[in-house]
Amino acid sequence: MEIPLKAKSKNPLFWILALMTSGFLVVGLMTYKAIENPSSEVLDLTVPAQRETLAVEIEASGTVEPIQSVNISPKNPGRLVRLLVDQGMPVKKGQPLAVMENMETQAQVYQAQANFKQALANLKEAQVSIPGEIEQARIRFVKSQASLKQAQARIPRGIDQEQAKLREADARFRLAEARVKRNAALLQEGAISQDTFDAALNDYRTAQANVFEALQRFEQSKNTSLPEVTQLQAAVAESQVQYEQRKRTAEAEMAQLKASAEAAQGEFERLKIQLRDTVITAPFDGIITQKYATEGAFVTPTTSASSTASATSASILALASGLEVIAKVPEVDIGQLQRGQPVRIVADAYPDRAFQGQVIKIAPEAVVEQNVTSFEVTVALLPGQKGLLSRMNVDVDFLGKQLSNALVVPTVAVVTQEGETGVMIPDENDNNKPIFKPVTIGLVLNDKTQILSGLNPGERVFIDLPEDKNQQQNES
Repeated sequence: MEIPLKAKSKNPLFWILALMTSGFLVVGLMTYKAIENPSSEVLDLTVPAQRETLAVEIEASGTVEPIQSVNISPKNPGRLVRLLVDQGMPVKKGQPLAVMENMETQAQVYQAQANFKQALANLKEAQVSIPGEIEQARIRFVKSQASLKQAQARIPRGIDQEQAKLREADARFRLAEARVKRNAALLQEGAISQDTFDAALNDYRTAQANVFEALQRFEQSKNTSLPEVTQLQAAVAESQVQYEQRKRTAEAEMAQLKASAEAAQGEFERLKIQLRDTVITAPFDGIITQKYATEGAFVTPTTSASSTASATSASILALASGLEVIAKVPEVDIGQLQRGQPVRIVADAYPDRAFQGQVIKIAPEAVVEQNVTSFEVTVALLPGQKGLLSRMNVDVDFLGKQLSNALVVPTVAVVTQEGETGVMIPDENDNNKPIFKPVTIGLVLNDKTQILSGLNPGERVFIDLPEDKNQQQNES
């Protein structure tokens, strides 16, 4: 139901509601204008958070260094007689660079060679003579064994023969003895004549003599045969000992001769190496970067280079191969680098020229210099990058991936309050005074910082505080 206009005018609630609505509209309009059209002071001190595409680049300083670098010095102290290269010359691996004094070493090599040849001759002679001596000893041993076997086979037969003759003689003696006894009885009886008895008695005496003679021959055979066997047995034992002993001594003698030959060969090879070392060669392909000694200078083995060419104890040359860049990256940026990452290099000598490279190594340990912590990053130059020289100073830009649609604010806008990271924004309810707002930050690239959360696009952040705010902070 519609209320008459006259009734509305007389109703006080209507005017109260109308005034309140008008007030809200005015306040809202003023707030909107304050947000959309901040004061000139706020505009001067704030900037809006914006979305941008960030090109991740990390800047660092570095130095051009050789990939390989070594000071060339002799293995043994001596006098430099010839220098075959000069500073700036390219050399190949194995190329002679310098020659040290070596006349005495050459004489020692010749003597060692002669000693080695003599030792070899002695060894070869022994290799022929010693087997012959062993064979002769073996033959003597075999012959003595054969003689013993022959004697052992011959002597028993001779003794047996003499023993058989003794038994035969004894049998004839007994027969003759029995005949004499019978004839003696017959002679007493007168059955036989005295001549017959005498003939039987003569046969008895002859048989007795034959027994005695056979017995002597038997005893003599035994007495002469046994010493012969003993002598032959001793000869066999002696020849066997000589044979075994010659085999043992031959092994030791051959081993000694071989050792002497090897020792002579080792000394010969050692002196040859020492002579070869007097000719100093390049250990790898490269360029002669420094010359520290001149011909006639006395030089010694060393790993440190001398700054003067007239030093009495120094390296001869410095050799370098290849170039790379060693950059020192701050600790806060090292987490954004990785192997294979592209790098732009600008040398102080060529400010208008950029060289290209890529990360090949990140040091696992930091270096602290003047209380600044950094990591050494090795950058390889891409092929075709000519013009850089060793020890040049360079500026290095490590190029990372682009971040599209990233919300960023000026790095100066990021502050810390009570250990929490955030930004200062205008307070809409307190005449745009700065208030702290926590945020989460991402990458920090020079003058821009990525905001991951806590801030919306278009929100303004203070890059400088009003004077009264600065005064309050200074007083606090």
